[in-house]
Amino acid sequence: MQSVKIKSALISVYYKDRLEPLVELLKQHNVTIYSTGGTQAFLEEQGAEVVAVEDLTAYPSIFGGRVKTLHPKVFGGILHRRANESDLAEREQYEIPPIDLVVVDLYPFEETVASGASEADVIEKIDIGGISLIRAAAKNFQDVLIVSSREQYDEVVELLQTKDGATELADRKRFAAKAFDISSNYDTHIFNYLSKEQDIHVFKQSVREATPLRYGENPHQQGTFYGKLEDLFEQLNGKQLSYNNLVDVDAAVALGAEFEEPAVAILKHTNACGCATGETIKEAYLSALSTDPVSAFGGVIIANRTIDLGAAEELNKLFFEVLIAPDFDADALELLRTKKNRILLKQKPVELPAKQFKTLLNGVIEQDKDLKTETEADFKTATKRAPSAAEKKALVFAAKVCKHTKSNTIVLATDKMMISSGVGQTSRVDALRQAIEKAKSFGFNISNTVMASDAFFPFPDCVEIADQAGIKAVVQPGGSIKDQDSIDYCDAHNMAMVMTGVRHFKH
Repeated sequence: MQSVKIKSALISVYYKDRLEPLVELLKQHNVTIYSTGGTQAFLEEQGAEVVAVEDLTAYPSIFGGRVKTLHPKVFGGILHRRANESDLAEREQYEIPPIDLVVVDLYPFEETVASGASEADVIEKIDIGGISLIRAAAKNFQDVLIVSSREQYDEVVELLQTKDGATELADRKRFAAKAFDISSNYDTHIFNYLSKEQDIHVFKQSVREATPLRYGENPHQQGTFYGKLEDLFEQLNGKQLSYNNLVDVDAAVALGAEFEEPAVAILKHTNACGCATGETIKEAYLSALSTDPVSAFGGVIIANRTIDLGAAEELNKLFFEVLIAPDFDADALELLRTKKNRILLKQKPVELPAKQFKTLLNGVIEQDKDLKTETEADFKTATKRAPSAAEKKALVFAAKVCKHTKSNTIVLATDKMMISSGVGQTSRVDALRQAIEKAKSFGFNISNTVMASDAFFPFPDCVEIADQAGIKAVVQPGGSIKDQDSIDYCDAHNMAMVMTGVRHFKH
């Protein structure tokens, strides 16, 4: 297994916390330690004897610390091959001491960017010496152990304790793989920062946090979530989120963000089966539930206000998978926790990415997130009759829900609630008919509702069917070569139609 006893180590880290147990262990094994600057001072405070890199190289740290370890005596000590006679001869010739362990913690580039620091400060956090040390030690894993993150300290301490200060080839290779994960992730974030304003069409993403899921979309598919869910949610109750839960939660968060007034949306398979606003969350929830109480069973629910006891008492009557809210009153939380598997998520105010991507065929497609939401100011009246003030409010509401519903879609709504929808149909006519029949099946009178379409009407058949059902106001993007046919029908039947010029396909 090619066991290597660690006799010398180079330690150069940005963060000094959690390093003490490793330093203590190296002291116990009489390991020669080389270090620089602040790390050297910290190690000496821990009682370690340290050889300054400047003494090793006979060269000072220069350019404000930009160049410290970039020297043949450092990299030669790491990269020379212990089984290569020529390398060993050169090492002796140039008096280069071997380095068996490299411990590096890179400058915090991602954290500096996230802090909103100036470009000058961000650039100074691009690590050069550290990343070079990582790559050099990882390349020579046959002879050298690389510890590339403070997250690895506990593991390496346990390893060295178990193996009496030595490592085996499999250990070093495993840590080398982790090192190249660290370095590639680091470089990806630097590239994405520098390329924001550049015309460089390269897809690079690196997410190191992985959560294995129970399974994927179906039990025979494996699934993993890559990301930091804890940055967005605090889970207050329930089992682990599943793949399908996460897909629905993503859709719920996007729809919930559309409303400023108290609102509740109930989603099933990423589509809203209920969505409403109200004076209170309880009122909004009851309205949303009334749209389709059958589909609401087992759904994902999002509210944009604190869940109080009144709302919780109503919610508790329904079986649902996930409830998302910005907060929960203590008594409401106590009641909702009576179902141990019910997932309760407290949503944190986090800015979400403005890009979306997914795998497709043998590659990846990426797009800007659909952040356009139409208001009354975006409506361009195409018909002789303009919508009334009440109809305009209803059209805005319907358009919001329609934007987040699978194409082809039609949404029927009032100014405060979705009445029904037709989703994911192969024709817009089928979507409309589905919406009308669904509304009728739950006892709604749709003569006072409005209609929203995610894309234009290629023929006047949709406005004709809507008119016959009693719908008198419509919002759609427009843009069909036969728009005038739909306009003419509306004018002949006293219907109001507004166009937005914005299509909202959602596949």
